[in-house]
Amino acid sequence: MSDLTFAHISDLHLPFEPRLSLLQHLSKRQLSVWSWYRRRALHRSDILDSLQHDVRDHAVDHVVLTGDITNFSLPGEFRQAADWLAGLGPAERVSLVPGNHDALMHVPPAEGLDRWAPWTRLSDGWPYVHRVGQASVIGLNSALPTAPLLARGRLGAQQLARLEQVLSAEGRAGRARIVLLHHPAAAGAIGWRKALADGAALRAVLQRAGAELVLHGHARDARLDAIAGPREPIPCLCVPSSSALPNPQDQGARWHRLRLMGIGGDLRAEVTVRRWSVDSNAFMTDAVYELCLPRSVPSTAADNRAL
Repeated sequence: MSDLTFAHISDLHLPFEPRLSLLQHLSKRQLSVWSWYRRRALHRSDILDSLQHDVRDHAVDHVVLTGDITNFSLPGEFRQAADWLAGLGPAERVSLVPGNHDALMHVPPAEGLDRWAPWTRLSDGWPYVHRVGQASVIGLNSALPTAPLLARGRLGAQQLARLEQVLSAEGRAGRARIVLLHHPAAAGAIGWRKALADGAALRAVLQRAGAELVLHGHARDARLDAIAGPREPIPCLCVPSSSALPNPQDQGARWHRLRLMGIGGDLRAEVTVRRWSVDSNAFMTDAVYELCLPRSVPSTAADNRAL
């Protein structure tokens, strides 16, 4: 099988000057505005422009984006984000899932996530399945409005049940399954205030049905965790903000170029870390490493063979 290459970007926090109504000033958005005024110099437009060019220059087969594209989930931000996303290339070569900032407050779908329909391509709701060669990109929506000072996520029983069905079907078809969500799937990867409320239920689904790779954002630092699969651990890879200058809270802008090799057999992922260099004012290769990915067999398939 031919190799496949993916770009993983996340937590763009596209710059947007908020103009809140009186009612919006009395909502959770006001807290985000105060936070934005403290951090707005860190998420720079020139980094975002360079990110688009760098991703295109590396000629990846597909781009995956794991949420927090906006800051305040204002209707104008969803329109602006759609314009930025169009600069990544053809919509069918991009898959995105929302983050907690994209669901900070309830937004009517027509003014919010529906504007990103070209990049989610939902047919039967979440999770979606976007097939790229012999890989299946499976997108989950963990974003929902929460109380002030919380950034937790939740998938819900219906989405988890459908995820298990999708993972089992794609696994039986011999496809490499890449799961996307904003919040970390691994236990303890982030504090409870920002964690996935039903993370244990997600991990149970993954242990039963299997996946080859989980990609997420949300964390300030790059992470590589592992969670139990049917036979072998499933790598969970986090890319932090792809737009932030290095600072005491953020490692600095980066994106990952993932090359899947050996699809259908001994599956591996070559990870090239492209980090923003303040000195060069450009993205540079910071590291290259390789992950051995599981060829997980869904427990239902394994049980059937044992009968």
